[in-house]
Amino acid sequence: DFALFTELAEPALETFMIACLGTLLGVLLCIPAAWFGASNITPFKPITYPLARLMMTISRSIHEIVWALFFVAAVGLGALPGIFAIAVRSVGFIAKMSAEAIEDIDPGPVEAIRSVGGNNLQVLIYAILPQILPQVLGVIIRRSAILGLVGAGGLGLVFFRQMNTFNYHGVMTVILAILGIIVLGEMFSHWVRRLVI
Repeated sequence: DFALFTELAEPALETFMIACLGTLLGVLLCIPAAWFGASNITPFKPITYPLARLMMTISRSIHEIVWALFFVAAVGLGALPGIFAIAVRSVGFIAKMSAEAIEDIDPGPVEAIRSVGGNNLQVLIYAILPQILPQVLGVIIRRSAILGLVGAGGLGLVFFRQMNTFNYHGVMTVILAILGIIVLGEMFSHWVRRLVI
């Protein structure tokens, strides 16, 4: 139903904003989880490492829709539950990928900065971050493109309305719009990674 495309601009923008805000919040939440969850840099391995891994597992094991239902009950309807659901679910994926990337870094730059008296922050900024940045950026951008589809607003809401009215031509139109956003996200992710590398 190509006539529906003109009505999808605003929901598509809302989906994009929900995805970006949710993923940004998730990135901020995953910084301590990735730090604690990487076995080679965790501050107190017997406690912080299993705690961070448990948090990542819980976040990944519960689906976005379940998180969205929980946040709808907590804060009400609208885009906010979708943002929170994406943020909580993103913590598990982004922190896990980041922690695994940190564990696979080349130890040479870390040892070089420590040998000239660099502190932990300098090691993180100059030795660890440049090695993991392309991989982590790719994961973050992909998550933001794919996870903006929780039915708490945007294209997800339009999709559910089309399904409820049995307008399958409209359903296909919304699916094409979602696919377009995901493809654009993948292209942007590829461009950013090439720029960083």
